[in-house]
Amino acid sequence: MSISVNQLEEARRALDAPLYADVGGDIALSFEFFPPKTDKMEEQLWDAIATLSPLGPRFVSVTYGAGGTTRERTHATVARIARETPLAAAAHLTCVDATCGEIDAVAHEYWAAGVRHIVALRGDPSVAGSKYAPHPGGYENAAALVAGLRKLHPFEISVAAYPEAHPDTASKAADLDNLKRKLDAGASRAITQFFHEPETFFRFRDEVAAAGIDAEIVPGIMPVSNFAAVKRMSAMCGTDVPSWMGRLFEGLDDLPAARQLVAATIAAELCRKLYAGGVRHFHFYTLNRAELSYAIAHLLGARAQGLTQEAAA
Repeated sequence: MSISVNQLEEARRALDAPLYADVGGDIALSFEFFPPKTDKMEEQLWDAIATLSPLGPRFVSVTYGAGGTTRERTHATVARIARETPLAAAAHLTCVDATCGEIDAVAHEYWAAGVRHIVALRGDPSVAGSKYAPHPGGYENAAALVAGLRKLHPFEISVAAYPEAHPDTASKAADLDNLKRKLDAGASRAITQFFHEPETFFRFRDEVAAAGIDAEIVPGIMPVSNFAAVKRMSAMCGTDVPSWMGRLFEGLDDLPAARQLVAATIAAELCRKLYAGGVRHFHFYTLNRAELSYAIAHLLGARAQGLTQEAAA
């Protein structure tokens, strides 16, 4: 996908404008949470949901642990969001360690609870470091899961995409073929694994277009508040961590407030450059904390619904 004249004009405006003050706010948002393990984490999750809800996200999603280890907690969290909030709740569902019948039963339960959106994933092995193998009698992969869900109910379905290729894939081309199979099976959009530089997403967007894929590709944004943790996660996911990022977080281990400010700056700059390149939907991996995602969305022009730009100023 070549950069259009409009995008070049937006890039020029990004350079000329007073920082973020004139960003249009013409964006869509979605937020990802994980199911809480303790009462304190439960309180933190619902505080985050309450803080982010007024921004009017397209949907909020709740993750599903490796091997389905959080199945009950994921279901309880998603069902409560659907029951007690105006938000569109999306439930993650994986193929790991379950038969097709067991997975179908979970999907039926979601539909009965009012959940209309599934994030369909292959999933990670329940034993860390082991090689993925389909469960006997289970869905072979995410494409098969999407096709299976399509037969059950008219779910909206999102799938995962990997700008730097899935760690298990044989090649970039094979990874793009797999993405196409998931979308051809009936998925509505793909949400990317997090990445750290805008060029990574733009290259991937061009590769997706060249592969004949025209579905919506939504960038997944991971605000980096703990650099050591993100380095570990990036290594597991095959995501490149640029050297400049390490330099920016150097010396901040014992300064959490400063680290938070640096994290917000880095993620906001990433999003501003994505916006200049035509991106209008941002999916935030919140880690059940609202502040960074809220601040970045605010810089991009998002405001609590019901407030005009003037009233919010």
